[in-house]
Amino acid sequence: MNHVYILGGLRSYIGVKDGMYRHIPAEKLGAEVLREVVSRFELPTDAIDYIIGGNAVGGGGNITRLAALSAGFPERIPAVTLDLQCGSALEAISAAAAKIESGMADLVIAGGMESSSVQPYRMMSPNHPEYDGGKVYTVAQFVPGKRGEQVMLEGAEETAIRENVSKEEMDTWVLRSHKRAAQARKEGILEDITVSIDGSSRDEGIRPTMSQRLIDRLPYLLPNGTKITAANACLMHDGAAFVVLCSERFLREQGRKAECRFRFGTAIGDDPMMSPKSAVSAAKAILAKTGHSYQEIDAFEVNEAFAVIDVLFERAFPGIEDRYNIWGGALAFGHPYGVSGAMILLHLMKALEYKNGHLGMCCVAAAGGIGSSILVEKVMK
Repeated sequence: MNHVYILGGLRSYIGVKDGMYRHIPAEKLGAEVLREVVSRFELPTDAIDYIIGGNAVGGGGNITRLAALSAGFPERIPAVTLDLQCGSALEAISAAAAKIESGMADLVIAGGMESSSVQPYRMMSPNHPEYDGGKVYTVAQFVPGKRGEQVMLEGAEETAIRENVSKEEMDTWVLRSHKRAAQARKEGILEDITVSIDGSSRDEGIRPTMSQRLIDRLPYLLPNGTKITAANACLMHDGAAFVVLCSERFLREQGRKAECRFRFGTAIGDDPMMSPKSAVSAAKAILAKTGHSYQEIDAFEVNEAFAVIDVLFERAFPGIEDRYNIWGGALAFGHPYGVSGAMILLHLMKALEYKNGHLGMCCVAAAGGIGSSILVEKVMK
């Protein structure tokens, strides 16, 4: 099979729901980043074979194609949208890699776009057996027989209870995430991978003043809840991120140098009622399939939708703290569902550069109990 390389990529600054991007549809966020990716990496549009984008809460209708056309891409370039909820962008990147590995493509842009601020409200058809009189809902059904706006919070709460994860353990990760993200922002470490949209200049979710005192004041998110709070669960977000994948032939013919080699991508199902566990399952799956041990991984980026994910990951792979989410995680930067996989891959590549590392791993726990993971290898220049 053909080797797959990653030239790099870009992401928007991440906005909170009803924040700086509150009037910007997901396709426009995606279009802005796609346009800048082509410009920044000087991509010949006639060489682009495919665009694959993730999206979780949009209105459907192949939003990636809409974003590409909105960005002014040639009509001949096909685009497709994938929905693996929180794992959508990682799955899009793995799908892009598979096209290149198989020889079906030489240059693919992959990632995702999301807007919680303008996500459509839905209601069931009167023909649906669960029709409830036209009640509006925003959260899809992920588990047979289980539906509700609180389903993700309930799953995280149940995971923390069953796995005996204390609020105090999770608080530690909350503080770490905001502290590290604030320091990364202060040092401008991620500025060269970010795109300003409509004058945006920073990620909205980072709280440099996050403290234990503030954490203690924030409420539990479920009635009678004892674990999941407004501090250890991420907010809802808007943003976009895309990376450029290519074949060795494209590198040779264009005289380019890649940042990383895509080594492997996989996904695995887990308990749909306790989806936070699936990040660990995805990590174990990709290690087993590639023959690596976790001690060989120089940098981990794990989507931190809930701090319980951090606790479980560190328990499963002891001693990785100095290699894990070194810039902070989604509790600070944000978790724009269908974008997050591409965003953490960009952060991972920066971590490998910073640490002069060789192997890096991304993992996402997705709604419905599916874990997605990618392994990349830094290209020595």
